[in-house]
Amino acid sequence: MDKILEAVVMSSYPNNVKQGLVRRVIEAAKQPMDSEQCWSMLELSTKLYLTGDTKYKREIGKEVLEVYGHYHPEEFEEFFNVRFLLSLLQEGYGPLGKRSHYVLDYIQLGLQFVLESPSANSIFSLLRIEVLRKVCERPSPKQCAKISKLLTQHPQCVPTGKHQVLFCQQLIRCIGQFQCVSEGEEDIMEFLEQVNKVSGLLQRIWRAQTSAILPSLKELFTIISSTEEQEVPSNALASVVQFVPLELMDGVIRNLTNDDSITDVQMMTAIGRMIDWVSWPLGKNIDKWIIALLKGLAAVKKFSILIEVTLSKIEKVFSKLLYPIVREGALSVLQYMLLSFQHSHEAFHLLLPHIPRLVASLKKEDSNSATGSLEQLAELIHCMFFRFSGFPDLYEPVLEAVKALPIPNEDRIKHLLGQNAWTSQKNELACFYPRLASKSETGKIGLINLGNTCYMNSIIQSLFMASDFRHSVLNLTEGNSQPLMTKLQWLFAFLEHSQRPAISPESFLSASWPPWFTPGAQQDCSEYLKYLLDRLHEEEKTGKRIYQKLKESSLMSQAVEHHYLNKTLIEKMFGGKMMTKIRCLKCLNVSSREEAFTDLSLAFPPPDRHTRGSTSVLPVEEIGPQFIEPPENPSQLTGSPWIQRKAPMAGDPAVPPMPVETLGFQEPGEAADPLSGNAVGVDAAKDPLLAFGEEACAPKDSRSVPDLINYFLSPERLTAENKYHCEKCASLQDAEKVAELTEGPHYLILTLLRFSFNPRTMKRKKILDNVSIPVVLKLPVLVAPEKTEEVCRRGNDRAAPGSGFMSVVYDLCSVVVHSGISSESGHYYCYSRECTDTVPHGQPQDGAPKPASDKQLDFEIQWYLFNDTRVSFSSFESVSNVTSFFPKDTAYVLFYRQRPGRQSCPLHEALAEAGRLHGEPSLHKDLMEAISKDNILYLQEQEKEARNRAAYISALPKSPLWWRDFDRDKDDDSSSGGCSPAAGGGGSGSFHGLVF
Repeated sequence: MDKILEAVVMSSYPNNVKQGLVRRVIEAAKQPMDSEQCWSMLELSTKLYLTGDTKYKREIGKEVLEVYGHYHPEEFEEFFNVRFLLSLLQEGYGPLGKRSHYVLDYIQLGLQFVLESPSANSIFSLLRIEVLRKVCERPSPKQCAKISKLLTQHPQCVPTGKHQVLFCQQLIRCIGQFQCVSEGEEDIMEFLEQVNKVSGLLQRIWRAQTSAILPSLKELFTIISSTEEQEVPSNALASVVQFVPLELMDGVIRNLTNDDSITDVQMMTAIGRMIDWVSWPLGKNIDKWIIALLKGLAAVKKFSILIEVTLSKIEKVFSKLLYPIVREGALSVLQYMLLSFQHSHEAFHLLLPHIPRLVASLKKEDSNSATGSLEQLAELIHCMFFRFSGFPDLYEPVLEAVKALPIPNEDRIKHLLGQNAWTSQKNELACFYPRLASKSETGKIGLINLGNTCYMNSIIQSLFMASDFRHSVLNLTEGNSQPLMTKLQWLFAFLEHSQRPAISPESFLSASWPPWFTPGAQQDCSEYLKYLLDRLHEEEKTGKRIYQKLKESSLMSQAVEHHYLNKTLIEKMFGGKMMTKIRCLKCLNVSSREEAFTDLSLAFPPPDRHTRGSTSVLPVEEIGPQFIEPPENPSQLTGSPWIQRKAPMAGDPAVPPMPVETLGFQEPGEAADPLSGNAVGVDAAKDPLLAFGEEACAPKDSRSVPDLINYFLSPERLTAENKYHCEKCASLQDAEKVAELTEGPHYLILTLLRFSFNPRTMKRKKILDNVSIPVVLKLPVLVAPEKTEEVCRRGNDRAAPGSGFMSVVYDLCSVVVHSGISSESGHYYCYSRECTDTVPHGQPQDGAPKPASDKQLDFEIQWYLFNDTRVSFSSFESVSNVTSFFPKDTAYVLFYRQRPGRQSCPLHEALAEAGRLHGEPSLHKDLMEAISKDNILYLQEQEKEARNRAAYISALPKSPLWWRDFDRDKDDDSSSGGCSPAAGGGGSGSFHGLVF
């Protein structure tokens, strides 16, 4: 039968005729047959499959083999033996010089018929050794792909134990030598498919045996860091990296960058070749690994490597933006390289000649990928314009090319620059060697704890984030005769412009330290704040005025100018006024006294006291999503301050508060609600602030900041031992005392009185009640009767005509949190954000309504968490939920900023005008020089420390079994952040052995 088959195949008949004859032979092969005949047919089919000179002959050989393997398994197993396979693998098949290329395909085909045979294990053992030998011979991409296909289909043939690690390493060596010899599209696609099969095999091995990953990566780094290789390693190595689990990234990069056995030349060679990988198509996560290594090098201060690599590779990375298939990864790498290269304009200027042509090409492409990349590229370019100004001639063509693209706002630019600077990367050695601590990724700067000085650090950061106050302090002129304010200016300037991750406030502490404070002991931050503001206020009263530009403002009338210029900066920013009235309950005589304040101290009402709805004439409100109907009788909200201010009895309905204010403008012809102030006609549901929903509203049974303020403003009965001496009655009488705010401060500081003195223990205990903090607060302020009509006319604040009260809106800026159970211990940290005026909050200058930009909404302003030296991104959700998760961490001091309104108009307008005219505060020469010198000194210190790292690296503990540490070597963020000098440092106490 074998002779018949061979004659048919070799004949000159057409293939369709041959096929019919072959069918008959194959059908006959399914019948019982003696061993000799089977053996002859197997030899013939093997010959056809391995040496057939046409695809048709090989297909015939394959079909016959499959039939005999299925219908004559014993004979097939006897034929397909270990000795035969060893001969195929070592000697090949066919004439010398024309050995078959299909040996691996043949073996893969035959294996499926011997899997259950007694000889299977022997065959698997043979193949485990032979595939390792094969890859050591550096086969072509096509042969490597066949090996991978064989092992993927039959994983029993994958080498095990030590041989498995060696196999992975040698397979990576093979990939490193892969080259696509043709530039044809089909050949390139075939090459990519072959590479993916090989790297896919590595992925399957790593999934089954994770211990093989790190030795494989070590081999990979050895290849790409070698300076002795005559040929550059193939970019196909990028396909290997994409399958490394991302959770290993931090540990691998940290160990790699801390390995002193790797020279700078080797590291530079390796990162340069990795950057070339951005041209590898269809690779995943390659950009993440490149950026991670760049950040790792920045963390260990390898600035010389970063500079050299960036300048030599950035143009090549930029050129890859032309190709959609690699554009996303190339853009990520380019973005980091540019944004991190902040010490010089060199890198950006290398790209200037190429930018207009790339922009034109992307516009012409007109795809979603091109459009998105254009917007990101424009944002990147504007960041560079901002960072490296002063080159108008060079920038003009680029500016012309991107003029039609969106321009990011200044906050976004500062955020990007601050987040990506080389000095803003995390460093695992910070807890061992503090001088290597790195700047926060937020771009903000921390304050060093000088020994239980977190109370001061939290207050300073809160004051710094009060942007109006900060700008005023930074604008302070020289020779102002205000030594403490000058020290605060220097501290603010360093917090704004220093390159250090954290600065020491030692000089300011010594100048502002209350004399009764015990050195080294924990103190009350509220007490420190009061003392500090009082010192600054008294100092300015006897010294030079520091806000002279307000005097020059033509927007102020002389009367208003006199009113504001007579105030100190502390009064302008934090000063409010309060009227205390006492009414004798016998003669009904009322005495009143007005006094200034810089903060309101809010006591907690007794547990049985319900404050919601039982409040002042114009209750304090949070802005939430609900709509409250105005009272049917507006007079309920007018008249005597004592009306409707008693605590409600059980079952009494709550006094309805004022309707939630809508920010907008009334449509022509609509009736004005007399209670709405500016009588807005825009649907309140469109107010973006209402989107806070439940975040801004306290749970039904919990305390809230408005509850505490309403309790503060509610009447107090003076009786028994607290009787009031009435001058008219000339005797002690029962009386009622009430406090009313007559002037709202620009920044409202609220202190929650959480510490009460316990006579039994002779200590101050802490009230741990959770208090809901609204992000937007409305505060009732008493207005003189003659000004009520003006308030309603201006419409910036809500007032009830005739009531004398208006509602002033405040936005939350900072929350100082106390962690602990006693004022004598614990830790302070603060949440802060920068609140600035937005378009919807006030009437535009031209009188026309302007819609709010989405980026201006209050709930999108970035929150930060300041914890001594550590600064991180945060959110209002974190502020709101901190006590829920950590019961000992409670809000203590709150900073709110007033929105523009009638009272604050002159100050707001002056600040806005100063901002328009002068932009960022310009520092005086001595201060600028001091900051510049310190920044240079800091970079020199870091460079010097990087060269001498061996002195402390060798002393660090090393784990001998470094591969076991990857899963458990995580940042230890569970520490409570005590007030030691290392507070906020965090970090693990262990250090990996060096991987590479």
